Amino acid sequence: MVSRLNPYLSFGGDARQALEFYEEVFGGDLALHTFGEAGQQGTPVADKIMHGLLQAPNGFTLMGSDTPPGMDHTPGNNFSVSLSGDDEAELRGYWEKLSAGGSVAVPLEKQMWGDVFGMCTDRFGVPWMVNISEPQS
Repeated sequence: MVSRLNPYLSFGGDARQALEFYEEVFGGDLALHTFGEAGQQGTPVADKIMHGLLQAPNGFTLMGSDTPPGMDHTPGNNFSVSLSGDDEAELRGYWEKLSAGGSVAVPLEKQMWGDVFGMCTDRFGVPWMVNISEPQS
């Protein structure tokens, strides 16, 4: 397997809903594994997600899980997930789905550097940046 960099998101109990939402946004194959499947049957976290992996047809990979017992879940502002490229229709489609039900910090519009760019936080509290550049000739 080639080395890759992808975001890993932690959730406070709604990882299944969030990862299923991202599957609706990006398509692809979603694999979810619960704490119960990993030997914690009969516990309060048995049906929570220990590890989730979404692999979209375009090569995007997103991982996530519910925060394990004994660890604090503290949503923060120290990360964003960035989507960038020159396929305007594809990226605008992602923007529409991600921003629906969330909040928009920077509207998706032409910026001073020439690209179309926007920032939003989805309904699960995950911050996203979308940058649409001019197609390369």
